[in-house]
Amino acid sequence: MFTETTSGIAVHAKPRFLPEESHDGRFVWAYTIEIENKSADAVQLLTRHWRITDANGLTQEVHGPGVVGEQPVIKPGDSYSYTSACPLSTSSGIMVGSYQMVRLDDQAPLDVAVPAFSLDSPHDARLAN
Repeated sequence: MFTETTSGIAVHAKPRFLPEESHDGRFVWAYTIEIENKSADAVQLLTRHWRITDANGLTQEVHGPGVVGEQPVIKPGDSYSYTSACPLSTSSGIMVGSYQMVRLDDQAPLDVAVPAFSLDSPHDARLAN
């Protein structure tokens, strides 16, 4: 598991290769993200930004509202988890990103880091990390 904490918001990332979805030069990983609010303030996740780099160095930028169709509010001491997927045309890569959040009490913006995590498959000994 990969973890990074920003302003009391811990983000845990756990990727796993999906061999049943990976074929014909397409490699797929699921990743589960847990966002844990260790701060004293309720926060809401508004947008996400991902930078996904494959083993050839090709980088994709992904921006969008919320995660998996939601913009969750996370109260102090609570956590929010979701699972999504990432396809690549190479057998390894790396993802890193951030969530743009807001503190609900004063509407202060928070840019919360998502830790870099490797997308490794059993098909290639050359890994991106």
